[in-house]
Amino acid sequence: MDINEEQQLLKDIEQGVYISKPLSDAKVKKYQDYAKYTKQLNAKKQTTIRFNVQDLAIIKAKAKLSGIGYQNIIQALVHNYANGKIDLKL
Repeated sequence: MDINEEQQLLKDIEQGVYISKPLSDAKVKKYQDYAKYTKQLNAKKQTTIRFNVQDLAIIKAKAKLSGIGYQNIIQALVHNYANGKIDLKL
């Protein structure tokens, strides 16, 4: 859809003259599958991780100073690493 078609569509909607066409059953199913997949990607999954006692104590102390739960900090670290926002140096 080009810009002119989009502008005409918006104009028709604003003027109340746009009549939507019903989706085919196949398209409805496809969009439902997309929505289900997206929801699964955003779901949280519980896991167990074993930490060095000293490391966990440090994380908890830093979390307390920040006013943020230590589990939220760990979750943010994992999320940022997974999305390439931080690098891991061993």
